Amino acid sequence: MTTEPEPKITLTPQQWRAKLTPDEYRVLREAGTERPFSGEYTDTKTQGVYSCRACGSELFRSDTKFESHCGWPSFYSPLAGDTVEYIEDRTFGMKRVEVRCANCGSHLGHVFEGEGYDTPTDQRYCINSISLRLQPDEEPGREA
Repeated sequence: MTTEPEPKITLTPQQWRAKLTPDEYRVLREAGTERPFSGEYTDTKTQGVYSCRACGSELFRSDTKFESHCGWPSFYSPLAGDTVEYIEDRTFGMKRVEVRCANCGSHLGHVFEGEGYDTPTDQRYCINSISLRLQPDEEPGREA
């Protein structure tokens, strides 16, 4: 666990506000949370890569996404170990681990361990849909 690492992309709050919608800004830059079961990727089964909505950095593959029934998209592992950063989060009287994009420092969600899900890592990356953008894999036989 680290404390406040320096992101590679640094924009001013005004630049982020110009780039993101108000809801995206609230979640990505102010560590907000979208309402459970309201995000566009909660039940998505489309194969592809999930990238950071703020900077486009590739974060998760669909083959690590699983149904946790928690109300947000859940993954058992990021695409690579250095694509996300972990920050101790003690808000709301709880001890949690916040997950941020390593490239731009945007809030993605939280990671939980030991919940008993049948996944290879026993981790649940509980990620806000609004923090992500899905790039679907090319369909077989379809011309680009």
